[in-house]
Amino acid sequence: MPNTTSSNLDQVRNWLLARTTERDSIDPDEDLITARLVDSLSFVEFVLTIEEASGVEIDREAIDLDDFRTLKAIERKFF
Repeated sequence: MPNTTSSNLDQVRNWLLARTTERDSIDPDEDLITARLVDSLSFVEFVLTIEEASGVEIDREAIDLDDFRTLKAIERKFF
């Protein structure tokens, strides 16, 4: 069963923010891919971070990129 606390989503947000020095916040509706906060090289680590924070194993064969575009989408799908 997925975790539902916002502190778990904060783990994902903090992982994203730790990867850049230019930012100190991320809007829940901001497209993480368009903003280049997640790229193809970091995507696997990003998925693992979400799994660890949510307690949900993500099926790599059924990934829908739209589920990872925003913090709001991540919260809705995995938390």
